[in-house]
Amino acid sequence: MITAGIDIGSLTGKAVILKDNEILAWNLIPTGPDSSETAQEVTDMTLKGAGLSLDNMDYIVSTGYGRVVVPFSDKNITEITCHAKGAHWFFPGVRMILDMGGQDCKAIRCNATGKVTNFAMNDKCAAGAGRSMEIMADLLETPLEKMGELSLDIKERLAPLSSTCVVFARTEVLGHLHEGAHKNDVLAGACEALAERVKSLLKRVGIEADFVISGGIAKNIGVAKRIEEKEGLKANICFEPQIVGALSAAVFAREILEKKGKRKKR
Repeated sequence: MITAGIDIGSLTGKAVILKDNEILAWNLIPTGPDSSETAQEVTDMTLKGAGLSLDNMDYIVSTGYGRVVVPFSDKNITEITCHAKGAHWFFPGVRMILDMGGQDCKAIRCNATGKVTNFAMNDKCAAGAGRSMEIMADLLETPLEKMGELSLDIKERLAPLSSTCVVFARTEVLGHLHEGAHKNDVLAGACEALAERVKSLLKRVGIEADFVISGGIAKNIGVAKRIEEKEGLKANICFEPQIVGALSAAVFAREILEKKGKRKKR
């Protein structure tokens, strides 16, 4: 049984192909202006990597903001449901998931089977999500993948960012730099501010020790480590935290087929 999951998010498109319960191939690319084209491109790349074609897929499920515009999906499922199921696939003991995407952040509680029991989301402000890190990286002329590491190498003292709006946070950042603050110290302030906002989300759903972080910000060690320290937790992070939703969509596709007991005809 071969299934595919497609996750079209605000910043990246992801695809995963499963054979039974094994990952055959995966890919992620930036989301372009046309979400359906992004879905086609990332799916084609992943199919090529697996040596397969769309006709070989038994069932396809889409998720993410662009889930309804994936032209070849058989069903679409919300990203909250998918991130719980996907986190459970990677870490079966999980009970709390923090999905940190480009435009929003979600705290999710789930049961022993990966079913959502409670969730909370930040507002639609980039200051509470991954987009804020991109803006800070550009402003501080720092590669995004280096931000977390540099933020942990504080030179004098953390430069605090008090604003909950990324537009005003830019002003604070420029103020710190004009006062002579080291770039690392400003990066530390940006990562600390994001971790602090996340803390309130986790408390709204209830803190659990079996904890997973998914989404692009999971790769930022400066944010992930600060969240761990604030809550006294150790975060589980899979080999590629941005594919958790797509992986789950492929798992849902397999489960749907198992219930139906037959292959989807294309």
